[in-house]
Amino acid sequence: MFNDQTVVITGAGRGIGASAALQFAEHGACVVVNDLDAAMAAETANAILSQGGQAVAASGDVTAAGFPELLIKTAIDTFGNLNVVVNNAGYTWDAMAHKLTDEQWQAILDVHLSAPFRMIRAAAPYLRAAAAAELESGASLSNRCIVNVSSTSGLHGNIGQANYAAGKMGIVGLTKTMAKEWGRLGIRCNAVAFGFIDTRLTRSQEAQEEAIEIDGREVVLGIPQKVRSMLDQDIHLRIPLGRPATDEEAAAGIVLIASPLASYITGHVLEVTGGMGI
Repeated sequence: MFNDQTVVITGAGRGIGASAALQFAEHGACVVVNDLDAAMAAETANAILSQGGQAVAASGDVTAAGFPELLIKTAIDTFGNLNVVVNNAGYTWDAMAHKLTDEQWQAILDVHLSAPFRMIRAAAPYLRAAAAAELESGASLSNRCIVNVSSTSGLHGNIGQANYAAGKMGIVGLTKTMAKEWGRLGIRCNAVAFGFIDTRLTRSQEAQEEAIEIDGREVVLGIPQKVRSMLDQDIHLRIPLGRPATDEEAAAGIVLIASPLASYITGHVLEVTGGMGI
């Protein structure tokens, strides 16, 4: 399905991103695995290589100036082309709005909205030129697309997540705009909005093995145990399928919307929620 195609995935060292990287590779893609944690990026890339796939690790901070251009160049230099960019990297830094600091607000908008925009801009020359050349020659258009990761917090808001909700709703607007701007070139842009997925962002803070470091400050991921317990207790009332999704199930939504099977789907927000919110 993705034979001879190159996929760049940010935040692919673990969780949903790592699962997506493995699934893309299983379907023939050459994968550029990005993560802030160099060891985790290498672990995912090595897992792909050990299974006979093609991958390269490219660690780095997606919010750093110039890094999107470097990441895209890595894809071109290593595999010679670019087909899919998955903007998945992110984390949460929650607080009630009246306690949310400027630092928290800006950090979350930077990683969930500004970084994806810059990644798209960095990919533009390669995606657009290749598509234009195919159109001019009369050849069939190859599969090219952007997949942005959103959340039900962005679609519906969420207590304690004003910054995260704003970023995840903003990415929906960016997605729809890119679908309109690049549609004439056959380049698609869609978003995947995740609901309750069993990841570091939804597990209890007390169960976290480690925090992440952002600009020298430790940020503890997850939600308070009391809140997680409440979510688990009424899960059948909130989610028709009655459980959170696995990393693999969430990643499958990304692979699905990026695949040639979705060749006439653009500007869409695919909700991977187990039916939550219907």
